[in-house]
Formats: sequence, C-alpha cells, structure tokens
Amino acid sequence: MKLYNTLTRKKEDFKPIKSKEVSIYVCGITPYDTTHLGHAFVYVSFDALIRYLNYKNYKINYTQNVTDIDDDILRKAKEENKDWKEIGKFWTDKFLNDLKFLNVLPPTNYVKATGSIKKIIEIIEELVNKKIAYEKNGNVYFDVKKFKKYGELSKYTESQMILISKERGADPNDPLKKQPLDFILWQKSKDKEPFWESPWGNGRPGWHIECSAMINQYLGDRIDIHGGGRDLIFPHHESEIAQSESYTGEDPFVKYWMHISMVMYEGEKMSKSLGNLIMISELSKKYSANSIRWLLLSHHYREPWEFDYSDIEEAQEKISLINKLLNNFSGAKPDIKLREEFESFLDDDFDTPKALDLLFGLAKVEKPDVSFIKKGMDTLGFIL
Repeated sequence: MKLYNTLTRKKEDFKPIKSKEVSIYVCGITPYDTTHLGHAFVYVSFDALIRYLNYKNYKINYTQNVTDIDDDILRKAKEENKDWKEIGKFWTDKFLNDLKFLNVLPPTNYVKATGSIKKIIEIIEELVNKKIAYEKNGNVYFDVKKFKKYGELSKYTESQMILISKERGADPNDPLKKQPLDFILWQKSKDKEPFWESPWGNGRPGWHIECSAMINQYLGDRIDIHGGGRDLIFPHHESEIAQSESYTGEDPFVKYWMHISMVMYEGEKMSKSLGNLIMISELSKKYSANSIRWLLLSHHYREPWEFDYSDIEEAQEKISLINKLLNNFSGAKPDIKLREEFESFLDDDFDTPKALDLLFGLAKVEKPDVSFIKKGMDTLGFIL
C-alpha cells in the first residue's frame, strides 16, 4: 500500500511504526456550527481508510479531538448569551449525530481539548525551560527561529506564512512577539472569559498546542498518520510539528501526513465565513446516507471538487441499482481476481473513485458478482 505524504510531496510505501498497529490522529471540529459537506468529506474519507486498514488486519488506535475552547466558541456564546460549554455540547452532539447517520465509526478516543490542560501546561513548561518558548505579559509564545524546519510542511516562504497566518486568526503584528510568525501557546484570559491556572497566570491554551498535547497523551511521542483538511497544513499542522518535535525530540513525530482537499460550491471553497454551506442535516432529508457517502468517495481525497445536485442524484441512482442486486444476494464467495483489482486501487493512495467505478461497473453486467459487490461496499462503510 502506498499513501501520499504531504511532507515529502510523494507517494510512500505504508509501513507503520509497529508492524500491524496503526496510530491515527485526525483534527476534529470547533463546535460552534453544524456539519457541512466539507466536514463530511474529511471524516468519511478517513473512516473509509480506517475500515480498509481493518480489512487488511491492522489494529487501529484512532484519536479525534474536539476543540471545545476557542475564540469562535466564546464569540458564539456571547452572541447567543449562552454558556460556552453549552454551545460546545450542542454543536458537538449535532456533529456526532450527522456522522452516525453517515455510518462513520467512532474513533478509539474522542477527546476534548479541555481534558488535556495538564498535558498542555507540561509541554509549554518544557518548551520554556528549553528556551524555545518565552513568556510575555501572561502570554507564552513559541519562538519559530528556534525551530529551523518551520515551513517544511507547507513549503511557504516567510512572507506567505505571515499573510496566511493573519487570514487564519493569528496576529503577526502582536507587539508582545519577537517575530511575526511566533505563535501563541498560552494566552492570558480576558475579563469574564474561562480560564485555567498556570505558571504564567490565569489563561487558556492556544489552538495548536491542544492537538500536540492530545496526540502525546493518547497516542505517544510518534504516530503513523496525522490527518485533517488541507486548510490545516498552515499554520496548524506546521506549528504542531514545531511544538511536538521540540518537546519530544522525535523527528519526525508524524510518519505520514494526509490532507483532504476542499469541497467547493458556487465557485468558492465551502466555508462558514462565506455561508455557501451544504449541510448534511439538509441533504439527509432527501438523500440516503449511502448516496451521500457514494458522492463523497467518488472523489479522490486529494482532489478539490465542486458540489452539484446532479451528482448526488446520480449517486442515488447508482445506490438504488446496487441495492436491488444486494436484495437478491445468493451468498457465493467473491471472485479473487476482482478482489485483487479492488485492493490494487485502494493500495494506490486510496483511490476510492476507481474502486467505486469497479463496483458499479460490475453491477451493470448481465451476471454480476453480487458477493464481491457486497464485500466491496461493506469494506468502504456503506450501510447494507
């Protein structure tokens, strides 16, 4: 099996750290809104990959997080005059219900950032002791000049990184920073904001350090696969590498970086800020979970694509045809040559579109191998 590694920009043979065990971390949601098709593309893609690794007899240790303390959640709580914990729980529950509808398996560990505050403080203290981080007026920053590899994942220039970090919530002009790209590890809480006690005063963690801490707490110093949406490459995953490797000394702390591409709608990336969202809860009123799942997996995880209602109508028709076949399933053993062809597509950087094309092509022949189609559908997580 080969997987494309974002860090090296090439397909690499998949060889986990422990021969038949795979550790996976996928960045989860910030719960202040509901699940759109872009979210679903990320989590259904990884769900299908994990199911396929299970099919190949790997033992999976999969951790996914929920960023339950964040500027966006606090803003939303203030707007709605609600407790930030209430906001987080409401949207997390909605998200989990959407994933359950799509037949996404729960991770081994589903964890909240606020459950790792002790580990977060421990890591920051170590980075401060190593003089890789510095405190200023109750804030603690990571000194990027102390990590020579900063920028290797994204391949951006320093000027590009400054521009993008500003677009994604950082403040390059923060007067407390030594350099514009230094990022916050611990921030002093404002009046009426939630806080935790720390050696640097009452505050809360920065975004990037939360994931480094949860990975270390639940999966250890090194992991096999780290994933998330492509928009997380910089600054989030770039900063995770800097923190985690500076803390543990492990290089690389992630063996394979996998990033899911963007879903477009009306010519723009599907995003909360633009408001061009296709919600799973809305699609589910008209289309089956299998139809939505087929639509998502009919696109390669690394290729951006544009949502169109005609595509999901087509997916619904394909699922309908396959359902008719499965209702007449005889129980025969699947053809070994078909199985090898199916596996060859998935072993080549998890090419689900070709795997689905094979299944649907077989469904249209005069005497289809229904047993193989059933096995393939089951392997990719369709509800049978």
